[in-house]
Amino acid sequence: MTQGAGLRAGDLPDDLTAAEAGMWQAFRNGSGYDLNSGDAIVDDPHGGQPWGPERAVRARIIAWLLLDGPPALAGRVSSLKLAGVRITGALDLAGGTVTPYVEMKGCRFERDVLLPEARFTTVRLVNCSVPRLEAARVHTEGDLHLPRCRFRNGVRLTDAHIGTDLLLNQAVVHRDRTGRSIAADGLTIGQDLQAELLESHGELSLRSAKVGVSLSLRGARLANPSGRLALNAPQLTVERTLYLSPAGVGSPLLSGTTPARGTRIQRFECQGGVRLDDGRFGDAVDLERARFVFTDDQELSLRRVQTPELRFLGEQPERGKVVLSGARVVTLVDRAGSWPGPGNLHMGGFGYENLVPRGPFPLTRRLEWVAAATAEYNPEPYERLAAVLRAAGEDEDAREVLLAKQRRRRETLPLAGKLWGYAQDVTVAYGYRPGRAAVWMAVLWAASAFAFAHTTLEPMNSDGHPGWSPALFALDLLLPVIDLDQAGEWQLRGGWQWLAAAMVLLGWILATTVAAGATRLLRRG
Repeated sequence: MTQGAGLRAGDLPDDLTAAEAGMWQAFRNGSGYDLNSGDAIVDDPHGGQPWGPERAVRARIIAWLLLDGPPALAGRVSSLKLAGVRITGALDLAGGTVTPYVEMKGCRFERDVLLPEARFTTVRLVNCSVPRLEAARVHTEGDLHLPRCRFRNGVRLTDAHIGTDLLLNQAVVHRDRTGRSIAADGLTIGQDLQAELLESHGELSLRSAKVGVSLSLRGARLANPSGRLALNAPQLTVERTLYLSPAGVGSPLLSGTTPARGTRIQRFECQGGVRLDDGRFGDAVDLERARFVFTDDQELSLRRVQTPELRFLGEQPERGKVVLSGARVVTLVDRAGSWPGPGNLHMGGFGYENLVPRGPFPLTRRLEWVAAATAEYNPEPYERLAAVLRAAGEDEDAREVLLAKQRRRRETLPLAGKLWGYAQDVTVAYGYRPGRAAVWMAVLWAASAFAFAHTTLEPMNSDGHPGWSPALFALDLLLPVIDLDQAGEWQLRGGWQWLAAAMVLLGWILATTVAAGATRLLRRG
């Protein structure tokens, strides 16, 4: 009997070991093949306990089963379900088409798993020890599950296509020779990418990746101390929400649930820069309780991000920068203590339509927030904040913001401009407090009326002049439009001429300010 004929008939090849023969029969039967000893310490695939030849199968036999295996037994569906197995040699399925279901739990791979350009239905590696997973351009119709696996030399999923979900929950991934832990540029996922409680030691790269539903890094810990970026994901597209938020530790349901009261939680932590430039997120970017540890030249970059909601609720970074330049969000949910200090926040061109603060966030702190984002004077952040406050009905706060903008602008002016600015601020608050102008007019009227009451003016025309009234004369000088038939009827000499000229000038300035303020009030009404 030839080997090919025996394979088609389902006969065992002659050179299989006992462990391989058992795996062969389990494959045809579609049943699980478990070589665990029952001792948790010995069976730990990540531990140092040796696994003897009785638990070893050759990778080429697995490849033989998956690519050109024997037929299933009658009434069965062939599948590879291994537990507690040591795989010797590199598992090379590059370019192959694998129809059987593949599931390996608690297995130990001695060499790399090579899946580039291979096609699968569903692949599940659960709690396995793998030197490296090389799976560029791999294609799965269903899931690719890698939870609790440990990869000593990284994972490559560049341009991979996952039909439904990619699971990396509680996986531990170390960097490869290029410094990347997970290289997944151009990755496409039909539904969710769940990487909750992931430990990434190196750069997690998701450039131009597309996720059909949500991307969850709840409770993940990303660290790349020897590189610039720990999360490198420009042009990332997520149809729903990106979660960089806490996860419940030990919870059987890691995704999509709020940890029950009393559950120990682990927040998202990142040591190294984060780049999400030009990202598109259909629902939200959630940074609830996130912790970022940066060096001075690292940053959380959200340049030109677009999302309906940004939940900026993490811990304030002690170093590094937060950059929102050109970002567009509908609702900004934030906390006063989450934003970095002056010089470390950049918001040029940052657009938002609604502000929803969590906890106390008084206007004075909000103005400090804008000032922190403008090391040099820039009117746009002030005008954006004022527009949002006005749209929310906070007209008084909007005027305070615009007044703060003028005061900030004053700092950039030459000495003469500063002096004029101080004069406008003291007298009429740059026109944003028209009531103050009315008060000044009343004070000037009373003071000038008192002064004119202590002098005697001669009439311009001895015949038919009105009676002398210091109060009406002072009011006629101050009111530039109304003629009370006083200012032109009396002769002024010496210092009284200068006083009258000053009153006319101040009257024009103050009256114009009152009119402008009243116009703004009427327009808002």
